[in-house]
Amino acid sequence: MKRRVTSGILIIIMLMLTTLCPLAGCGTSAQTAAPTDLMKNIKPDQPNAGPVSAPGPNEAIADFAVRLFQNSLAKDGNTLIAPVSVLSALAMTANGAKGETLTQMEKVCGLSTGELNEYLNAYLKSLPNGDKYKLHSANSIWFKDDDKVAVKQDFLQLNADYYDAAVYKTAFNAAALKAINAWISEQTEGMIKNMLSEIAPDAVMYLVNALAFDAEWENIYTEVQVSDGSFTSAAGQKRVVKMMHGTEEMYLADGKATGFIKYYAGRKYAFVALLPDQGVAINDYVSSLTGAGLMNVLAKAQNVPVVTALPKFKSEYAVTMNDTLRAMGMTDAFDPKLADFTGLATMEGDLQGQNICISRLLHKTYIAVNEKGTQAGAASVVEMGCGAALEPPPKTVILDRPFVYMLIDCTSHLPLFIGMVTDIEA
Repeated sequence: MKRRVTSGILIIIMLMLTTLCPLAGCGTSAQTAAPTDLMKNIKPDQPNAGPVSAPGPNEAIADFAVRLFQNSLAKDGNTLIAPVSVLSALAMTANGAKGETLTQMEKVCGLSTGELNEYLNAYLKSLPNGDKYKLHSANSIWFKDDDKVAVKQDFLQLNADYYDAAVYKTAFNAAALKAINAWISEQTEGMIKNMLSEIAPDAVMYLVNALAFDAEWENIYTEVQVSDGSFTSAAGQKRVVKMMHGTEEMYLADGKATGFIKYYAGRKYAFVALLPDQGVAINDYVSSLTGAGLMNVLAKAQNVPVVTALPKFKSEYAVTMNDTLRAMGMTDAFDPKLADFTGLATMEGDLQGQNICISRLLHKTYIAVNEKGTQAGAASVVEMGCGAALEPPPKTVILDRPFVYMLIDCTSHLPLFIGMVTDIEA
């Protein structure tokens, strides 16, 4: 069986707000002590033991995905983000936030921390797996082995309970760097290697979410369905591309765009394409999207034949999401004077009075769409510092100009990945 893989990584890096490095052993020495697995001492109290029913569509989660996408657009070129991965890691971090910092994080995420914990726990557990499709989600927390940084057990317990997070305590050195990168590589089936190039001198904690998707198309394109075609970029340049032709059965229309749904094997997951109407600029169309509107267009998909042409394409994207989240209303978390993550850890000894805040959120993605299916990867780093009538003619959707696409689960319709193609390399 030939499969195509989608994977996402989001890492929260908690850094002390210090210009120097007062923490013992905070460099990248050659020390090789293995990380201590603290899950031996923390037993997850799973809120939803046993089989979990899939939650239905959630407009708040969809709205977060759309707003994150809108605020992450590349000035030039293609865009791709993994909102479910970002949301999972932010939710884990929010379990250590308090005061106005927590209020802003909850407002941006769309739900209270308690609601997020409950929803994401049920949602991620409910995502189906089969012989030809698989979705794997994993979380881990790595914190510095230093008696001056007292990580709160309640924080670890919450993330163990709701996110089944593995918890490791280790000296932050070269061995820790290797261990974290190895964990990421393993959880993404080797797709994302050497995610971290170094451990920042003042880092005190890493929170990691990995999301890996492995599936085949329900109907793989045959050789005769692939031919040369033309794609016009957002800049008006003509590209010769390989077009994959087929006929799908679910047609989408929202008044500004038309599109289709192409299923992966088992029909538990699907690829969604939305092509803005002629005269509608791709950025204007993206700006018009809302979570409710997206849920509505997917819910009202028409079961009619759709003649389609999907270009083979590859896309890589990297973005620092600090300004993205600030624009969405999460400002205090990035401010060393205002951030309140006192529910995460306390600083003791000569670190008393030091604060923790987000200094960077880095997000990287990769996708390749071809005859067999889809390959994609995402990496994010948050760095914290301290109808029986006559049958109508088939619809036609030819993706020969910029379009929006998503990888969704077919129960909630939430976008695991959402992207925009504005150009295709020849």
